[in-house]
Amino acid sequence: MTGQPLFCPPIQDIPEIDMSQNALKQALERTIGVVSNDPAKARLLFRTRSRLLDGVRCSAEVRDFPPIVVDEPAELGGSNAGPNPVELVLVALATCQEIMYAAYAAVLGIPLEAVEVNVKGELDVRGLFGLDESVPAGYRKVSFETVIKSPADLATIRDLVARVEAHCPVLDTLIRPVEVAGTVTVNGTLLNTPVNHAV
Repeated sequence: MTGQPLFCPPIQDIPEIDMSQNALKQALERTIGVVSNDPAKARLLFRTRSRLLDGVRCSAEVRDFPPIVVDEPAELGGSNAGPNPVELVLVALATCQEIMYAAYAAVLGIPLEAVEVNVKGELDVRGLFGLDESVPAGYRKVSFETVIKSPADLATIRDLVARVEAHCPVLDTLIRPVEVAGTVTVNGTLLNTPVNHAV
């Protein structure tokens, strides 16, 4: 699937609105109605493009937003010009959780005063540097704490938490085996061996 989903206009065509809980509910219910009537419109393709600038500093592009600078701290050879990729994984989890709380609370009519998610990731750089093949290159453990302020009763909040944690796309991506496949092109020539990480 390519291009913008049919129910979502290009970002530049969306007027500025007050995204109150009621407005958020209306926007989500419109989208839910569209995909319920035509499940083919539920399948989306998200894209990003990144390039190495200098050292380990990269510039990533998403839609029409300004480029995101990604770098490493000095200890890992960078100039500390931006967050590093594994920090962005934590950012993705935290913000996805917060968005899902806002979305489900709006649709279900649950008042929220504040939601904050704090995420930690434990990583052993011996895996990154290839010093010990028994050590994974990525996170060994990711933990998060969600702090909610709401006048709703605890039973309602427990139900909200269960819904969010069951349907958060980034949390799902982190805990479920996901097929990752890629190709490598060198000087305009596609390498014979594809990069395919089967689940």
